[in-house]
Amino acid sequence: MGYLTAGINHRTAPIALREQVAFSPEQLPEALQDARHFMGTDEVAILSTCNRTELYCASNADYHKALEWLTGYHNLDHKLLAEHSYIHHEKAAVRHMMRVACGLDSMVLGEPQILGQLKSAYAQAQEAGTIGSLLSRLFQYCFTTAKQVRTHTAIGRQPVSIAYAATTLARQIFADLSDNTALLIGAGETIELVARHLHQQGLRKIIVANRTMSRAKLLADKFDGKPALLSDIPHLLPEADIVVASTASPVPVLGKGSAERAIKKRKHRPMFMVDIAVPRDIEPEVADLPDIFLYTVDDLHGVIQDNMQQRQDAAKEAESLIETGAFEFMSQLRSLDAVNVLRSYRQNTEALRDLELEKAILSLANGLPAEQVLTQFARSLTNKLMHTPSVQLKKAAAEGQNNRLEWAEELLGIHRRYENRAKEPTHS
Repeated sequence: MGYLTAGINHRTAPIALREQVAFSPEQLPEALQDARHFMGTDEVAILSTCNRTELYCASNADYHKALEWLTGYHNLDHKLLAEHSYIHHEKAAVRHMMRVACGLDSMVLGEPQILGQLKSAYAQAQEAGTIGSLLSRLFQYCFTTAKQVRTHTAIGRQPVSIAYAATTLARQIFADLSDNTALLIGAGETIELVARHLHQQGLRKIIVANRTMSRAKLLADKFDGKPALLSDIPHLLPEADIVVASTASPVPVLGKGSAERAIKKRKHRPMFMVDIAVPRDIEPEVADLPDIFLYTVDDLHGVIQDNMQQRQDAAKEAESLIETGAFEFMSQLRSLDAVNVLRSYRQNTEALRDLELEKAILSLANGLPAEQVLTQFARSLTNKLMHTPSVQLKKAAAEGQNNRLEWAEELLGIHRRYENRAKEPTHS
């Protein structure tokens, strides 16, 4: 039994190379079958995200074959990929996979999305039929460990991105986001992340206001939202419980007057605003208005720095849990080897017993006395059971392997040697 992990990630390879090694969901079923066949391994799974591509293999996998398959499948330069790849065996492979599941190997420390991606990789390998008991056991153990880390440490409790920090602050003001409306000003990457986080938290009413309607519509459609132009903001503002602004405008796009009129129309129901832009999109004076909670990018950076320190502290606890988990998993795996040995030993023993029992029954049928048959049965069975151990113990003694003799005493529950030593006379 054994495990192997091979791949590249954001720490070892530039994005240009990671793009070339990535697998689309449509490619995976064929790729999984092809990888297993090429490497001659029993089980294989593939995790492919924007930050990493990794092969998880069980049993007789070989790193060089894994690398050769990756380069061949994607038509890459073997030397280039080898320079940017890594390999983990046995316990190190188990530990690495646990760290990935817990977000400790992610670009953003402790980010939760990777666990879902790992679960998808497991499901895809199951569907493709390239996963068996060994990898399945490891995946499930990784999922359990990740849950323990999330439960017993603060690794994922605090936001460490601008978008996520904004969403978390919104949840502190509005208990149930599903009843709220968000007005997102701008249509760039940060606003898209904010929209995704809000949508994941249950918010369904999203308005995207942008300089161009086409871009606003493109983003709004992703979340079943409503597109608008920047000029529509004064009319839309009274609807908005949450306002997040991030444009490239050199001057504010939301002034104090518009905010003041909006809060009156809302009958002073609270509004949460986040201005992520530099220069600012929302006039600073808006913060003076009652029932409006305005945060700037500096406010969020302060939250993020504090939270990142908490995550780093929590990561130390997580590493300890992972180390314990990897040790326990490997111990359980080794115990399975013992189970297999015991099963084989029992089968051999029972075969010897059945053979001698058959002879004894035949002897009884031929009229031999029962006492004689039982004596012969016991003597013959004992001799056969002791034959192989006796040969191996004599060999160990002849070769001076005292450690094997001592282990045999412990294994067989023999204490005569030590009892004899205890009875030896002492000389003063």
